[in-house]
Parts: sequence; C-alpha cells; structure tokens
Amino acid sequence: MKIVQIETFRAAVPLHTPFKTALRTVHTAEAIGVKIICDNGINGWGEAPPTLVITGDSLESIESAVLHVLKPALVGKSLLNHESIFQEMHKLLVGNSSAKAAVDMAIYDCLAQYSRLPLYQYLGGYRNKLETDYTVSVNSPSEMAEDALLYSMKGFDVLKIKVGKDEIETDIKRIQAIRQVIGDSVKIRLDANQGWEAKAAVRAIRKMEDLNLTIELVEQPVPAHDIEGLKKVTDNVETPIMADESVFTPQQAFQVLKTRSADLINIKLMKAGGIYQAQKINNLAEVCGVECMVGSMIETRLGITAAAHFAASKKNITRFDFDAPLMLSTDIIAGGIQYNGKTITFPDSPGLGVKAVQIH
Repeated sequence: MKIVQIETFRAAVPLHTPFKTALRTVHTAEAIGVKIICDNGINGWGEAPPTLVITGDSLESIESAVLHVLKPALVGKSLLNHESIFQEMHKLLVGNSSAKAAVDMAIYDCLAQYSRLPLYQYLGGYRNKLETDYTVSVNSPSEMAEDALLYSMKGFDVLKIKVGKDEIETDIKRIQAIRQVIGDSVKIRLDANQGWEAKAAVRAIRKMEDLNLTIELVEQPVPAHDIEGLKKVTDNVETPIMADESVFTPQQAFQVLKTRSADLINIKLMKAGGIYQAQKINNLAEVCGVECMVGSMIETRLGITAAAHFAASKKNITRFDFDAPLMLSTDIIAGGIQYNGKTITFPDSPGLGVKAVQIH
C-alpha cells in the first residue's frame, strides 16, 4: 500500500456564534485539508486548522509544510512500514505540529481501512461512544449564564467555562452567575487559557472552593512555559489542575508528570503532531496514574472525527471536548462521527468512516 499522491485543500466554515477565549476570538473555522491517495485505491483524510496563538501554525505554513516537505518525503513510501514513516515525519520538521497531525490522521485512516476496522478499533477499541462537554465563551457574567442555561437545557451536563480574560473577580462573578442558573447537577470545568499568574490562580481557585462553586477541574491556569507556576497551583489547591498548552510533546508530558506539576493532561492532536505522538503522551500519563482528556481546536467534523476515534480507543482517556462541529453554521463532511446532543457515535465503516468532503 504505497502513497502515490498527497493533496491539500482549504476549507472555511462560519461559526453560528463567535468563540471567545482569553487568547482569541474566532468567527470562522478555517482549515487545510489533506488527502492521501494510495496505489490500492484507499484514500485517507486529515485536517489542520491554523491556531497562531497556540501552535504558531498558519494556513500558509501548514500547506507549505505538507506540500513542500512532507509530500516529497512520503510519496512512494509503503504505509505498511508506517513506524518508519512516522519516525521520519517527526525528524523532518521542528514544530509544525498541525501539518504533521493532518498527514498523520490521513495515514491512520488508510491503515485502518486496509485492516477493515473503524479507526477506534484499530487503535484499541476501548469504547464505541463518547459524551462531549460544551464550551461557554468568555463574555459578561449575565451572557455566560444565559448561554450555560441554554446548553444545559439542551442536555449538556458538563460545561467548559472560558475565563482568564479580565480581572479574577470578574471570573468569579461569571462562575457564580452560571452556577446560580444551572444548579449543582451540571459539572463545570474552567479553562483559563494561560490567563492567570500562579499566585493569582491559587487565590482565585481557593476562593471558588470557599464559595462551594464545585469546579471539576481548572485547565491551564498559567502561561504554558511556567511549569513551576503550574506546579505551585497544583500543590496549593484542592481542585484538580489540567495541563494543556504546557504539553505538546511526549518530552514535555514527561517533565510535567515527573514533577507532578498537574493532575491531568489535555491531549490535542494539533499540539502532539497527530495520533502517533498522542499515544505516547497518553501511555506516559497512564503509567504515572494521570488521566487524560482529548480536546481540539476549532475544527470541522473531519479533524474531530480523528480525535474522537483516538479518544474512544483508550481507557486512560476519560474526558472529551469535541463540541467544535456543533458551533459551525454548516457541515462539510459526509460520514464520520455523528452527534445526538452530547453523545458521539461511530460509523461501522473502516477508517475514519469519512465518505466525502465538500471542498470549497
């Protein structure tokens, strides 16, 4: 099963509501799509969105890395020797994790199709359905409370609340307003997107604990590079702390795990460079007794399908953040994972189960 061609295309899908975090506001989900064509008629699909403030990757850099670096190195290679292909991919480029992830997804799609298995079964097959959370963008406390109530009424019983953009007192008011309207039955996760400093984060989380706001976890409270600060927060609060932007690579995961700087790790294929490296991060975490979440950027159902297959395959992945396709005004994918409210199910067809992509 040799690669005979690698093609790219661009996609842009408007969001029905702007997605706002401490780092950015997104109005349109843009992506570079990747199609790998094999000599036996199998085609594999992948996707990479530009997230300059997180991965440093733009549409142009992703497309250039795929077409001018990865494609020349991979065309003509047999996917039956995929270990050597993945090793070569990660030696060819420093960084460029999104470009690697898109090609990695497409390779795994091909491999699972060749094995005649859905990708989640090819990777381990631990579960065959997931439940996603839903993200509440950062806005005024009253707006966020209205959004949280709407999502909870739609059946989402885990909400991911974006904070870290303004004063910490405002963030606490946001959580209080949300908790007041949704009650105690809905889980709340906070994502500060690096928006706090360590001492301030400790103060804020302790105050939320004292107010009995019942926070399930706080994701990336401090800047990505501040592992000492991350550990300080983890060691000085009762609420579990999750590392996100602090962990791109297995080496970074090892450092966080070795120092016990976080209680949980959020794995994203766009940070890890694809499923090959993401499995290493999850394996390291599992050995250390640390559970993982799999999340995503603002991606279409193509990229989320690959991430969901990976997440479903592993026991140690216990939390799922796959709401991005529900934020889009239209769907460009035929096949792939399907949503029924918060529940995600997988097709029986091999690979990702993607039948077609509407290319703009």
